[in-house]
Amino acid sequence: MFTALPGHAATRDSQAPSALPAPTPGRLTVYFLDVGQGDAALIVSPTGKTVLIDGGPPEAGTRLAARLRELVNQPLDLVILTHPHLDHLGGLPAALKAVGAKRFMDPGFDHPSEAYRALLDFVGREVGQVMTPEPNAAAPQTLLTVGLGEGVSLTMLWPRMPQEPFLANTRSDANANSIVAKLTYAKTSFLFTGDSEPPTEEALLQKPLDLTATVLKVAHHGGKHSSTAAFLDRVAPQAAVISCGVGNDYGHPSPEVMGRLRDVHARTFRTDQDGEVMAVSDGSTVTLRSSKGAESTVSVSGAQHAGSPVALGPIESTPDRRSGRAVEKPPEPGGASKKSKTAPSAPAPTSTSEETGQNFVSLKGSKVFHRESCSTLKRSKNERTVYTRRADAQRERRPAEDCHP
Repeated sequence: MFTALPGHAATRDSQAPSALPAPTPGRLTVYFLDVGQGDAALIVSPTGKTVLIDGGPPEAGTRLAARLRELVNQPLDLVILTHPHLDHLGGLPAALKAVGAKRFMDPGFDHPSEAYRALLDFVGREVGQVMTPEPNAAAPQTLLTVGLGEGVSLTMLWPRMPQEPFLANTRSDANANSIVAKLTYAKTSFLFTGDSEPPTEEALLQKPLDLTATVLKVAHHGGKHSSTAAFLDRVAPQAAVISCGVGNDYGHPSPEVMGRLRDVHARTFRTDQDGEVMAVSDGSTVTLRSSKGAESTVSVSGAQHAGSPVALGPIESTPDRRSGRAVEKPPEPGGASKKSKTAPSAPAPTSTSEETGQNFVSLKGSKVFHRESCSTLKRSKNERTVYTRRADAQRERRPAEDCHP
């Protein structure tokens, strides 16, 4: 149900852009930032935890950095790159230089882009912990969940490497393996979809997941190949936000997706027309405001049952003997579910390189050192320094938080 609040009857053409306010204390606030033809969203939890999802294209970097300085007064708790395309990663270096970050996550999907390689090298030097949405190895049937305080959680629905392989031979494998994440706060929820493709949506629909969301960040800027009718029916969003640039060359958002969003009765915001969009949740309702546009403030009621799990059953595959394909196990009888676990902090190892035969490595210019087997090193082509003794590495640098050397 939507309720237009009073005082917002101005037409879209007559309303000038205005800066949206700072995060509301004690509320979950999500900013869908206007970065042109790209994606960037900032999450601020009721306790002040911050997550930046994507950073828009390179030309948005200066504007993104300035906006983050207005909204964030300490390093971001987590930065998520949904996939290695320039319209999602281009502004991240400027953003990270502006406010800093404690952790960085991306799908771990290899991509030959020089901009992506440069970003990984920058992150390796400047961010203490680099991670992927890999489920807990001790409980591979669960989903990786990041707690943000006050009952707010961010659960990674896709990808699930190495428990499940990346989607392959799709229209765009980088898009299809975008990080898809669900943010929940009591009865309200947000679904972030990156540039996920129909194969991604199909894979999610086959899983025992609660995909419903009060607010949907529409995939791929409203491109016609995503946001299938079946997926939107399952998500049942009350509001949808499309991040796209004014007069973009791709025709985003497409008439087909706009029609499918109307079919599910979603109130749709577009950054090309509405500017930045701010969504504030008190756990029961979400209030959305835009920096410009008619009826810029609406309230939507949360549909998710408070405290309900995102995973309705174990997320694991079993072979289908008839087809040889993997199929998802249904929810356990009686609705029982296994809870997703928050990513644990691994204890610092006590063994030395002499005992394990493993060296310790630091990237050129980095303030941290890693285990030689760390995935961060595998994805970086930057020059490196190798230490045969942990004590030698620790004298010059601090241990990285992603592999706890």
